[in-house]
Amino acid sequence: MTKPWGLAAVHQNIERACRDAGRDPATVTLVAISKTFGADAIEPVIAAGQRVFGENRVQEAKAKWPRLLDGHPGIALHLVGSLQSNKAKDAVALFDAVHSLDRASLAEALGKEIAKQSRRPLLFVEINTGAEAQKSGVLPQDADGFLAACRNQYGLSVSGLMCIPPADEAPAPHFALTAQIAKRNGLQLLSMGMSADFEVAIAFGATHVRVGTAIFGARSQPG
Repeated sequence: MTKPWGLAAVHQNIERACRDAGRDPATVTLVAISKTFGADAIEPVIAAGQRVFGENRVQEAKAKWPRLLDGHPGIALHLVGSLQSNKAKDAVALFDAVHSLDRASLAEALGKEIAKQSRRPLLFVEINTGAEAQKSGVLPQDADGFLAACRNQYGLSVSGLMCIPPADEAPAPHFALTAQIAKRNGLQLLSMGMSADFEVAIAFGATHVRVGTAIFGARSQPG
């Protein structure tokens, strides 16, 4: 069974980064990324006080989280991976936040399901700050127009932005760019930073940091 020692260390690092940035640690939500890990690894982290978890895939989350949620009221579940439009129904039903809104077809599908189910998960638009062809996300120059369409055409209430900087580049400029786009669009939430760079993200205003390896350890299977 996983020992949640990593969780305490992550909280300490969040507090230190907030202190250095002149921020209240309460303004940063830790999303523990539990993709590929089973209940035996997740249960100790819940027992240690963690209440927000992130998953990459709808099908994986549907298979393992309903029982965990039944046993642990008050857990918030975030979808941090790419979402297919045909999975919007399941995503809206299960998740409290979606971090990967990135195209018109998904915005339309989410808008319809949110109206049908009367559930309103937090929505983050994913920004492809590095313009990487292999990654999903809205290009920075298209972000303002896409956000306007989400609001005006699809009736969505977008709460924030998400980004994943290129692995071979310094993350700070990408976090700064995402924060700038959010500010000019009146968005309050920023999903930025993972195990290797969440302290930097906090310095640039991250409100949600997505940390998996530093809490659960290395994954034995790809996510």
